[in-house]
Amino acid sequence: MQAMILSFLIVGFGGATGAMARFGITMATLRYSAVIPVGTLVSNVLGCFIMGVVVQMLARVTWFAEGGIVTDHNRLLFAVGFCGAFTTLSALVLEMSTMMQRNDVSLAFAYLVITLIGSFAAFHAGAVLLRLVSQAQGG
Repeated sequence: MQAMILSFLIVGFGGATGAMARFGITMATLRYSAVIPVGTLVSNVLGCFIMGVVVQMLARVTWFAEGGIVTDHNRLLFAVGFCGAFTTLSALVLEMSTMMQRNDVSLAFAYLVITLIGSFAAFHAGAVLLRLVSQAQGG
């Protein structure tokens, strides 16, 4: 039970740090974001880079593991907590990369398209629903 609580606290700390980092990048890049959301772009690309580093460290570089750097706690802190809050795109890219390594290129492409179109549609469906509820309540 204590291990589970500690895991939640580690993920929470990583998530809080990732969310604050994302907000900081967004605020720092506002003046460059007239055409595209530069803060989101930077967060997504940087988050994918961090996720790639973490995954590579976990999978291939034994001296990280032997040196105690890549512990389960560090994985939870960086991959799950920080990257999870900093960007969800890192998880999407990791999942697509796994599919492509299995030679499921068409599945990876379908997953990307479904994720993007589905997320875009869900965003607008939520906005429409909120507008309808607000109008129904007279607001």
